[in-house]
Amino acid sequence: MLYFDHSATTPIDKTVQSLMSELNLNMYGNPSSIYDLGRKAKHVIEKARKQFADSINCDPKEVIFTGGGSEANNIILWNMVHQKRKHVITSSIEHPAVLLVLKELEKLGVEHTIVSVDKNGCVNPDDIKNNITSDTGLITIMMANNEVGTIEPITDIAHIAKEHDILFHSDAIQVLGKLPVDVKKLNVDMMSFSAHKFYGPKGVGALYIKNGVTIKPMIIGGSQEKNVRAGTENVSGIAGLGLAAEIASKSVNEDSSHLLELENHFRNHIIEQNHDIVFNGFAKNHLPGLINLTIPNISSDLLLIHLDKEGIAISNGSACSSGTISPSLVLQAMGISDKKNLESIRISAGKHNTIDEVNKLVESIHSSIITIHKNSS
Repeated sequence: MLYFDHSATTPIDKTVQSLMSELNLNMYGNPSSIYDLGRKAKHVIEKARKQFADSINCDPKEVIFTGGGSEANNIILWNMVHQKRKHVITSSIEHPAVLLVLKELEKLGVEHTIVSVDKNGCVNPDDIKNNITSDTGLITIMMANNEVGTIEPITDIAHIAKEHDILFHSDAIQVLGKLPVDVKKLNVDMMSFSAHKFYGPKGVGALYIKNGVTIKPMIIGGSQEKNVRAGTENVSGIAGLGLAAEIASKSVNEDSSHLLELENHFRNHIIEQNHDIVFNGFAKNHLPGLINLTIPNISSDLLLIHLDKEGIAISNGSACSSGTISPSLVLQAMGISDKKNLESIRISAGKHNTIDEVNKLVESIHSSIITIHKNSS
């Protein structure tokens, strides 16, 4: 299998898998227990907390472990129910774990404003500023989009939030391992992460909450994770997240350069095939290795089926919304017509992909397009 869908999920790092297997066998004590096995399990969690904190440049006390990125986003958004200022500003290209939650929160009196994006999927900070009201208590804008890779101007948005004494949250789930993340330089109050996006395990995430910011628990029970996220901790999963984050942060510059090399090679060679391909989103200011493109008059679903038969995995949108024939909401927000939307695919390379694999991908896309055209004529 040639895997080019790393924005959906990444294969777990072998070192991470080895650590988790060992812990699952031997570190089965409850971290809340006072006996030796429990204390050792707690130590594993705190080591992972330090590893993750170092990877994003924060205090370990500012890290909360969650059941994944979607849960991390939910914790922040549901906290708005308890706030005096119940207005949220977000963008039209956010993940469903933001937009659908905000829609649900309307029933509880939490209002929100969705700002539009330009043709490249980029938010204009002035649009954020112009929609602030006296009741605005939260701004949430993703750091980079999961479908087109556009990197948002979150430092500028964070500055606006600080000027108006508004909390700022960013979904950075796609970023760790592709770009350096420094929460202090970014000046965010809260940030969401998910381990399976940076070669860690599925079902575990992390939430950065700046010292001084109070978040009410969404899951109530025990006092784990500073009373923000109750429940016995997933020790091996958390350890896997910590190690994966450490590996990702240490090799981010090398990995980013490699992804960009793969991306540029793909772009140059697919253009040579003369299929009138249109690339969606920024050519430069985007996540390295993530390419969204439209192939005129070629159904993306049909193309994916052809490629799957050849042992190649790509996608035609977010993994959280694929499996349907509905157009991508992100591409719609960028002004792309429904017809072109349904002719668009996403290719997201990973650090283990090679130039030879990219060549095979280009060849397979080219031959599949020719076959589809022949069958439709």
